[in-house]
Amino acid sequence: MSARAVVPVVVVLLTALPVLALCVGQALRASGRRGAPGAPGAPAGTWWRRTALVVVLAVVALTPTVAATQSGGARVGVQVWFVVDRTGSMAAEDWGPGDPVVRGPGLPAVPAVQRLDGVRHDVVQLTRDVPGAFYSVVAFADEAGTQLPLTDDATAVRSWAQTVTQEVTAGSAGTRRDRALEVLQRSLQDAQDRDPGMVRLVFYLSDGEQTADEEPGSFTAIAPLVDGGAVLGYGTAAGAPMRQHDGSLDPDAPYIPDPQDPSRPALSHADEAALREVAAELGVPYVHRDGPTPTADLVADVDVAAIAADGRADLSTHRDLVWPFALVAGVLLAAEAWAWTRSSSRLRGRR
Repeated sequence: MSARAVVPVVVVLLTALPVLALCVGQALRASGRRGAPGAPGAPAGTWWRRTALVVVLAVVALTPTVAATQSGGARVGVQVWFVVDRTGSMAAEDWGPGDPVVRGPGLPAVPAVQRLDGVRHDVVQLTRDVPGAFYSVVAFADEAGTQLPLTDDATAVRSWAQTVTQEVTAGSAGTRRDRALEVLQRSLQDAQDRDPGMVRLVFYLSDGEQTADEEPGSFTAIAPLVDGGAVLGYGTAAGAPMRQHDGSLDPDAPYIPDPQDPSRPALSHADEAALREVAAELGVPYVHRDGPTPTADLVADVDVAAIAADGRADLSTHRDLVWPFALVAGVLLAAEAWAWTRSSSRLRGRR
């Protein structure tokens, strides 16, 4: 049991304590006068009854409540998070069905389609595969941030996906696959607190490459907040060059040079082992994406009703428990009125 305190506790205490002290004092004094013939004043029983009335009214003012559970009271649906890698390596041109291109001696012949094009395709397709859901986009490069808060506007998600670009090359500060972890955890926790009945899916889209020296953090801590989804991997182990990006949309921008040999373009190598590790930590499957194939099978096993049957849709509430105390207060007030009526009748009789 707890108190909802419709009347502020301070007000209740400032009002009830002085009256309570008066009633108790009068009751003790009346008890001391017991047996004295003709002793003036109300008897001790009257004052103890008034003491009880003050206590009960104070409890009513504090509004006691008890916890209650409303079965199926929380709204049920699907919330989808797209965690998108926007680092420079996602511009590597080794994804999809593009015509193979040989860019120089010793460089692999690869499709001239960026990994980020694969991300664009998959985000749009997954949005269509999970209609009527709420969607959020968290993107990361040199830092992470929420690009799109939870919204039921699928058009906004598709518009974002179709216009997303890699980070500006000059501002790159190294790649960390856990860069979005803190932002994602906060977003998932807020969503669970606000809508506990929802089913939460997370799709992590990246090539898994890490160039920063720090040890990446684990996604294990947020696994209890995730009901499904997948880690989607892009790129090849052989690697591919990446074009520089200065904020403009120049398709013929120069390639990022190799730090060891500036005369050659740098190659980015996808790290599927790292992506499988992220998938294991999240408790979702890993899927390598090498072309614009359907994505419906990634959400085919999502059964909202079955997942919500774990009790998450039960809404925890509090029910006021005022009536027993109000009933006692009514009885005490009735007794007080009856005693006052008797006393008044005696006074009139003596006159």
